[in-house]
Amino acid sequence: MLVPNIFLCFTEQLPLLFKVSYILIPGALYLLLLILSRKPGITFGSAIPIILGAHIGTAFTPLLTIGGSSKDGKRTALIHLYFNIIGSVILLAVVYLVRYTIGIPMWSDVMNKSSIANIHTLSSVAAMLLFLPCSSVLSKLAMLTVPDNKEEEQELSMPVLDERLFKSPAVALQQAKNAVVKMSRRAARNVNLAAPLLLKMDEDTVSAIRVRENLIDRMEVAISNYLIKMTDQELGDDESHTVTELLNFVTEFERIGDYAVNIMEKAEELQEKEASFSENATKELQLLENALNRILNLTNDAFENSDMRLAAQVEPLEEVIDVMAERLRDQHILRLKDGVCSIDTGVVFLDVLNNAERISDHCSNVAARLIGMDAGEDYDSHTLKSIMHHNPTKDYMLEYEECRKAYLVPLEEMEA
Repeated sequence: MLVPNIFLCFTEQLPLLFKVSYILIPGALYLLLLILSRKPGITFGSAIPIILGAHIGTAFTPLLTIGGSSKDGKRTALIHLYFNIIGSVILLAVVYLVRYTIGIPMWSDVMNKSSIANIHTLSSVAAMLLFLPCSSVLSKLAMLTVPDNKEEEQELSMPVLDERLFKSPAVALQQAKNAVVKMSRRAARNVNLAAPLLLKMDEDTVSAIRVRENLIDRMEVAISNYLIKMTDQELGDDESHTVTELLNFVTEFERIGDYAVNIMEKAEELQEKEASFSENATKELQLLENALNRILNLTNDAFENSDMRLAAQVEPLEEVIDVMAERLRDQHILRLKDGVCSIDTGVVFLDVLNNAERISDHCSNVAARLIGMDAGEDYDSHTLKSIMHHNPTKDYMLEYEECRKAYLVPLEEMEA
């Protein structure tokens, strides 16, 4: 009775009251059975239904997690419930079938404490053996009860990378690029989901981020191996250069996904410490989140469509995000000194700023490589920044001013 509940206590983030009830309720039911066994007249015929009913009753306590746990946690609780209900009903039907056909000699005998323990153990083992050949049925029932949405089903799919296309390098490269585009979108999606967790935790979102991050890691390996195998083929100079650049893009997008997970973990850290940001910090984070979403969209659209106009808009926004992060850092340190924010939230806030800067840096790297590929030169991010900052074009200055009005001016108004 206790083992599944104890398991959920350690795997799900639940309030202390829920965890205590998980352990006490099954224990209390079992203790009640032992007390009943001390009373005269409790026979096997009356105790067996009580024992099997107790199996069902203890399975309902994990359902307390339904409202606040992740989808995996809900499915675990439901599997526990289905296992106990279906197993107990089948066993009870078998017991009474035997009772009214063959007969059970001890049916009217009085039970003792050891008999209750033995029947409880035997019924649990029998239920386990019953489901052992068809354990997937319970999983399917839980999946049907708590299904994935269509978006999550798509996120679980891996892109097709067909090595037979190596005979046509141009087609194989396009296939590889399409896979990298999917990877970039998934990394950006994780950032979009992780940032709001800093303000409101949601276990389903955390679970979705972890699933997507696992897929991104698998995609990095699959795409990298595919591109490396392409280098063994007879490729032209341009095709070889494209393979190298795609490998670089894979690394950039994988790192963005990693920083999204870092932000999610910071949100979990806040929840564990039962801490929250001040009103000003919350508004600042929302403004920063908007800037991150924009730079990610610009970067992904520029990469997918090889759009140099969009790529050129990334660096001005990245520069604005750097300025934002610096100002937000200074403002938060002042709040820490004034006692408006706690040390716990202060450390998390500063770590989030660092992760946001790294994400925008990787977006800048992607844009720089796109511009370099279009110009026929191998620009790195630092070289492009140096060129743009020391000799900014009119378009660069106009884009920077637009980003400044969108993000720095509202930030200045908050500080006023």
